[in-house]
Amino acid sequence: MDYSTIISKAANDIPPSGIRKFFDIAAEMKDCLSLGIGEPDFITAASFSEAGIASIRDGKTQYTSNNGLYGLRVDICKYVHLLGGPKYSPDDETLVTVGASEAIDIALRAVVNPGEEVLIPSPSYVSYAPCVSLTYGIPKPINCLAKNDFKLTAEELENAITPRTKALILPYPNNPTGAIMEREYLEAIAPIIIKHNLVVISDEVYSELTYGDAPHLHVSIANIDGMRERTILISGFSKAFAMTGWRIGYLCAPKELVEIIRKIHQYVIMCAPTASQYAAQTALEESFSTNFKTVREMCDEYNERRVYLVKRLNDMGIDCFEPKGAFYAFPSVASTGLTGEEFAERLLLEQKVAVVPGIAFGESGKNHIRISYACSIDTLKEALDRMEVFVKSLKA
Repeated sequence: MDYSTIISKAANDIPPSGIRKFFDIAAEMKDCLSLGIGEPDFITAASFSEAGIASIRDGKTQYTSNNGLYGLRVDICKYVHLLGGPKYSPDDETLVTVGASEAIDIALRAVVNPGEEVLIPSPSYVSYAPCVSLTYGIPKPINCLAKNDFKLTAEELENAITPRTKALILPYPNNPTGAIMEREYLEAIAPIIIKHNLVVISDEVYSELTYGDAPHLHVSIANIDGMRERTILISGFSKAFAMTGWRIGYLCAPKELVEIIRKIHQYVIMCAPTASQYAAQTALEESFSTNFKTVREMCDEYNERRVYLVKRLNDMGIDCFEPKGAFYAFPSVASTGLTGEEFAERLLLEQKVAVVPGIAFGESGKNHIRISYACSIDTLKEALDRMEVFVKSLKA
C-alpha cells in the first residue's frame, strides 16, 4: 500500500525531534551521563501523590467537568495571581488541561487560521513550530541574540510582523536558554502587540524557577497594561512540582477565548485525569499553607547547581551567559571550532556525556548546546569533568 497517498501533508512534513536522536544513542550507551533531560530529578512530594491515590481509593474515578475540578480552578487562579499574573475567574476564565502541552496545542487551534503567521522567539521549545504547522498556520522564528541575553526585543518583534501575523508565542522563562523577560522588556513589546492586534500565547511553565534578586522574579505579560484581554496564559505542574508524569496543566484567558478553547478540549480530551487533578489541588493548597516550601527548596537546589555549572563552563573556556530561569544553560561552543551539533556528537561518543545541540531549538542555536541541570550535583560534576577533558583534547 502506498501510505504516502493517505498521510497528512502537515504531519508528514514535521521533522523528527532533534533531541531524541541523542537520547536514543545515550540510552544504549553504558555509563553514559545525560545532561539533556528537561525533567526534574526530584520525585513528586509524597503528600501530593497520596492525594491522587486517595481519590482513586475513594472511588473518585469518573470524569470531572470539562473545565476541571472547581476547587482546583479556584486554587489555580489564586496561584497565578501570586506568581505575578492578573486575577482570573475560576468560573469561565480557567481550564485544566493534560499538561501545558495540550494547552499550547488547543490554544493555537483556537486562534490560528490556515496561512496565518505565528511568531516564535528562537531558540525555544521544540514543539511550538510543529503545533503551529498542524493548524496549517506558518511558524515564523524570531532569532533572539546572545548579546541581548536571548530576550525578545521590541525592535526584533516589530521587524518580524507582517500583515499575516496573527499571534506571538512568548516562552519565558525560556527553554533552552534560561532567559527571562523582566517587566521593562515586557512593557517595551506590549505596545507593539497591541498596535498590530496580536494574540499572545504565554508559556509560563517555568515561572516559579527564577533566580537572583527581586527584579528578576517572574512577571506575566498578562499583567502588563492592555495585555490581559489578548493573552492566553499557560502553565502546569510538571516543572515546579516535579509532576511530569501526572500530565496536568492549565490555561487562563478571557472567557471569550476560553469558551472556544474549551470546545476543542471537550472533543479531543474531555477532561484532564481525575486523580492528577486531586494531586495538583493538594500541591497548591499545601504550598499556600507552607509558603511554597517544597517549591522553594527545589528552586534553591537548582540555583546551587546553576551557579556551579556556569562557573565550570566559563572556567573551561566555554562561554555561557548566566541563565536566570528554568533549569537549563545554553553555552556557546564556537570557541572550540565546532558547531553545537558536532560538539554534542563528539562529546557523546568520546566521553559518554549527552547534551542537546542548540540547533534543535532553532537556527540561532547553531553554535550552542543545551545543558540541563535537573540532575544531581554529583552527576553534574562528573559530566563536567568529562567535558573538560574533551575540551582540552580539542586544544591539544
